[in-house]
Amino acid sequence: MFFGNLKMYINGELTSSHNTITKDIISPLNDEKIATLAWGSSNDSIRALESAKEGFKVWSNTPIKKRKEWMLLFREKILENEEILRKSISYEMGKPYSATAEDIESITNSLKYYSDIIEDYQSDKEIIDNENTHKHYLISKPIGVVVAYLAWNFPLLNAGFKLGPALASGCSIILKPSELSPLSMYIIAQILDEIDFPKGVVNIICGEPNQVATTLSKSIIPNLITMIGSTETAKKVISDSSTSIKKYSMELGGNAPFIVFDDADIDLAADIGAAIKFGNCGQICVAANRFYIHQNIFDSFLNKLILKAKNLKIGYNKELDYDIGPLITNKSKDRVLGLIKNTVESGGCLEYGGKTPKNLDKGNWIYPTIISGVNDKMKIFHEEIFGPVATLIPFKSDDDVLLSANNTKYGLASYIFTNDKIRINRFIDELDFGEIHVNGIKYDIYLPHGGIKESGVGHDCSELALEDYLIKKRITITKQ
Repeated sequence: MFFGNLKMYINGELTSSHNTITKDIISPLNDEKIATLAWGSSNDSIRALESAKEGFKVWSNTPIKKRKEWMLLFREKILENEEILRKSISYEMGKPYSATAEDIESITNSLKYYSDIIEDYQSDKEIIDNENTHKHYLISKPIGVVVAYLAWNFPLLNAGFKLGPALASGCSIILKPSELSPLSMYIIAQILDEIDFPKGVVNIICGEPNQVATTLSKSIIPNLITMIGSTETAKKVISDSSTSIKKYSMELGGNAPFIVFDDADIDLAADIGAAIKFGNCGQICVAANRFYIHQNIFDSFLNKLILKAKNLKIGYNKELDYDIGPLITNKSKDRVLGLIKNTVESGGCLEYGGKTPKNLDKGNWIYPTIISGVNDKMKIFHEEIFGPVATLIPFKSDDDVLLSANNTKYGLASYIFTNDKIRINRFIDELDFGEIHVNGIKYDIYLPHGGIKESGVGHDCSELALEDYLIKKRITITKQ
């Protein structure tokens, strides 16, 4: 499928790049060209920055009621274009068509959720004066121009996490989708153009990072840089952006422990473990990486997980219900296969998978993979795998597994399965992760999502996200 020749969106207009460079987008499904996009340069980034600067002046002074009307119109048009958007995500990212519904739900839910809560959240908050000599209150104002770097694994979900709070709070925003999956965001640009969204409020540009991202980060115009991506990329962004004092909101890498005790519901744990590990071909920041299984149930859990992996249908066809698509690039496939090879050579036992399907000779396909016998001396223990590889580690005691689970620089998501309430309370207190899921998993726009340590700062989703897009002014008035 070919989606056409598409343009960037700057200052309320669809535009070619300054130097007329274009980029062919290749699908990881079959290595075929699916679109040709205008590819931004440093000059285009400067244009976007100036556009956002002017757009902020207008949007920050637009009444909340009117902002809400624009956000809901935008949402309505996204839903009208759901089919083409879902196809574009599927072809550019490689995920099964059924899995693309999450992207649409997330961006539309975000626009609705933040437009609904912003008025109450942004209202003045009184501070009681202990001596009754002054009146104090806090007012919230939009922080200014926002630059948002999006990860490729959930193109519109990630965009929704940024657009909702930015637009509701009164900020203008420059969205830079990943160069690996920018197509769906260019279609979003067409929707914004179609509804004549206020100029400069939303800008969409993509290009090589050293041209676009570096220029955006180094500029003194942005007041907030927000991103979803790797920890290494975040460090580069922070370094580049030190030209001025900026605020950051970053959801970064993860290395989630998935801990199953011998008193847990093993079938439930295996179901959820397979879903959170093999969904999106393992390319999820909160994916379970290290499966800690109590030694008393290790063999039973292993057999159940292998059965789950064997039953996953690999491939692509909109009319058929496939479970797992390809990795995003051939480089990603080689990296994951290299990790598997290194782990086995280091003493790990390949229980299932570890290779590419013979019937899929084009694209970046790999079988879901399970490796046992993993330990903390292995490279795979410490890395964010970002592929469909489950590593299994047996454990004996609560103390041992807690120490090992925390043995990572990351601190995003963690999962525990047990029916022992005392143990649950201990692990909630002592696991060093921003999210702790007990006997199940739930994500939604109203639930805070954020990490600690090198997994990020700030939050996506929930009211907490608004804190990143707003500044507080304390007003003190002397009583007469």
